Parts: sequence; structure tokens; C-alpha cells
Amino acid sequence: MSLPNCPQCQSEYVYEDGNLFICPECATEFSVDDLNEQEDVVKDVNGNTLSDGDTVTVIKDLKIKGTSNAVKVGTKVKNIRLCEGNHNIDCKIADFGAMKLKSEFVRKV
Repeated sequence: MSLPNCPQCQSEYVYEDGNLFICPECATEFSVDDLNEQEDVVKDVNGNTLSDGDTVTVIKDLKIKGTSNAVKVGTKVKNIRLCEGNHNIDCKIADFGAMKLKSEFVRKV
């Protein structure tokens, strides 16, 4: 059985102690349930947890593939929906239409 990497420092030297996993490098203790919860959580650039229906602000100019347009810094996006994959926010942006964004380029309002 392969042990998971540490969720805090990504160390591969994790060992098992009962039903907990312990990282000797950063002293983080975690369980399998903790890992499952972390996979489902989507966070913005500041570490705030995002959920369906939130309003976010774009923190960086984002070029739109296939056009010369870009979503500008400070653009407010209302009523987001979370989805699976690399681009984990599904939304509609005024003047651009439906698109997907990465959570690392938005900030919760």
C-alpha cells in the first residue's frame, strides 16, 4: 500500500500511526478522511473557501483563448458554480459569456 504525501509540505516520508498519518518533516497529523475533505474544497487566492453562488473578483488580466480580448483585473463575477477539473469555476461574465476560470485567479468578495 502506498502512503499519501503530506498535505501541508508534500513530503513523501509520511508514516502511519494507528489510523493517523504523520509527517516527520512538518509534524502534521492527518487521516484519510481529512484528505478526502481537502480534495473537495475549492479555495480562492487568499485561502477562502468558495461555494456555489458566491461572487468573486478577478485578480489578474486573463487572456481569452482564440481572441484578442481579456478579462480585466477587478471584473466581478456573480453566481459562480464549482465543477471538477483544472478550471474549477463555471460562470458567466458580462460581455464575454459563459466560461471557466481557475480558482487561483479569483478573490472572494
